[in-house]
Amino acid sequence: MIAALWQFLGSLSDFFWSNFDPWRDTVDILLVTAGIYWLLLLIRGTRAVQILVGLVVLIGLSLASELFQFAAVGLILENFLSSAVLIIIVLFQHDIRRALARVGRGFFPSVSAQQESQILEEIVRGAQTLASRRIGALIVLERETALTDQVEGGTVVDADVSKEILLALFTPGSPLHDGAVVLTDGRIASAGGILPLTIRTDLPEGIGTRHRAAIGITEETDAVVVVVSEETAQISVALGGEIMRGLDAPQLRDLLREILSGERRDLKAGAPERAASDVTPLDVSGTVG
Repeated sequence: MIAALWQFLGSLSDFFWSNFDPWRDTVDILLVTAGIYWLLLLIRGTRAVQILVGLVVLIGLSLASELFQFAAVGLILENFLSSAVLIIIVLFQHDIRRALARVGRGFFPSVSAQQESQILEEIVRGAQTLASRRIGALIVLERETALTDQVEGGTVVDADVSKEILLALFTPGSPLHDGAVVLTDGRIASAGGILPLTIRTDLPEGIGTRHRAAIGITEETDAVVVVVSEETAQISVALGGEIMRGLDAPQLRDLLREILSGERRDLKAGAPERAASDVTPLDVSGTVG
């Protein structure tokens, strides 16, 4: 076995040095590296990351089976990997299409930068008013990962994003006020949706159902969630399985802009500069900072 390994490494080294061209191969490697980095940025925070990790493991097993001459394992993995690309394209065609459509464009690809800024302003104004009236709310901003498989139920709305519509949807007595409002491509796509709750049991006190739902959906997708608590009138933002509580309107505006512009990819860096001492970052491990 050791001899076979050395023989394989020796043949690989001979092939490398006999075919290596410094300029051509350096450019080739840089292009491939840039392509892989770009791909990782596209799928970061999506379900595709888990699929990628699984493929890497299977490829490693395939190489190991070839090296150690495991015929049965090698045959199974070879047949599977030969169609793996097609399987991924079929399973994630919607995610791939959305990701490619947003390359080099804003968070809402169908609207201009000015309209995007106006949408965020309406979200901030709506959340501020809801908090002042102690009305609970759950606003989900869909990003690259489609939320169709994650949000259950809900009623199609397909309306422009405005403070007034958000207030109407979440006003107590409304049939949709207990669910989540989902924003897709700069519009209110649905309301009254049910989100998956996080299964973590070590979260601090004060984390209610809405906050658990916000953490749960962001554990599974790259969505951004704005939460308004009716008990404490606090505004929170959830991202990547973390939640930042105690935001005021300027902090919420700055944080959403940083997240949606790509300047911030998680909440671990702390709160925006305005009144940062009043903000409580919380991760799903239950540590409050």
